[in-house]
Amino acid sequence: MDGSGRRSAGDHQLTTSPKRFETRSESSSQRCADPPSFPDEVRALLVRCDFPPTGHEITCAVSGGPDSLALLVLAVAAGCTVTAIHVDHGLRPHSAQEAKAVGSIARRFGAAFRSVRVEVPPGPNLEARARAARLSVLPVDVATGHTMDDQAETVLVNLLRGAGARGLAGMRPGRRHPILRLRRSETQLVCEAVGLQPLKDPMNDDPRYVRNRVRRDLLPLCAAIAGRDVVPLLARQADVLREEADFLDDLAGQALPQPSDARSLAAAPLVLARRAVRGWLAETAEGHGYPPSFAEVCAVLDVAAGRRRATELSGGRRVRRSAGRLAVSVVRGGHRIPR
Repeated sequence: MDGSGRRSAGDHQLTTSPKRFETRSESSSQRCADPPSFPDEVRALLVRCDFPPTGHEITCAVSGGPDSLALLVLAVAAGCTVTAIHVDHGLRPHSAQEAKAVGSIARRFGAAFRSVRVEVPPGPNLEARARAARLSVLPVDVATGHTMDDQAETVLVNLLRGAGARGLAGMRPGRRHPILRLRRSETQLVCEAVGLQPLKDPMNDDPRYVRNRVRRDLLPLCAAIAGRDVVPLLARQADVLREEADFLDDLAGQALPQPSDARSLAAAPLVLARRAVRGWLAETAEGHGYPPSFAEVCAVLDVAAGRRRATELSGGRRVRRSAGRLAVSVVRGGHRIPR
């Protein structure tokens, strides 16, 4: 598990309330005084990155692995004012030392540093629980070190989950994923070029997790069958599907500006109605949740059409129809709270 937020096939079923233990920050006065210089092979990668303009602030999730360390290095090389955040899940005996190592690297490159320790609640699916705990303390606009290889894995994982076009569109390039056009081999080269020894997380090699099996087994098999590297193909497919999904979302917004209007929803073309409901439910979700499942969207459409009076959703939410409108409420402590 690394600080970039990789997800597993079952993450969307998770609900958790992790505890935050401690925060350790280092101000600009504790950073290195001299700006670092970077090899040409590092700077050459910036043309394929999506960092904000020189001088703008960016917060990077840095686990200490090669991808997140390359994110930190490239953000500094791009001239950004960088804050590195390391989340210590407390899952390994030497996790505190790992946080110190990341802090030392941040100082070397002139970045501010903050370390946060969280408690991962007990339960099934450790990878998903750790991810939820991490996301609970990271800023919503934090930059992560996802690469093109992660994008390909995400597409295949979502395909195995039965995702639609939006899921198969993967992650959106931009400030949240500024190195999404780089390959994993290139992040390793960045670390080598600046003399960094990345930390290794044994969870990334654990075959119990779907993403690891996709990385280790499925992607090489696809490449062998196709006779070529399929990672760029899957990334390009994600780009195409994202553009088409955006277009359909725009159409749905125009056709159904008020998705809670049950009568309009029931009368709309099914493709647009599904997208409108999906967007509406995502907007009403709390925290860092996943988009609603296909089954949940269909259940809400049944409520809109009068085929059922109400339906329960993940996260303790409930959708019901009243006076021709759909309403979402959240059940907390036995009480229903309108959204």
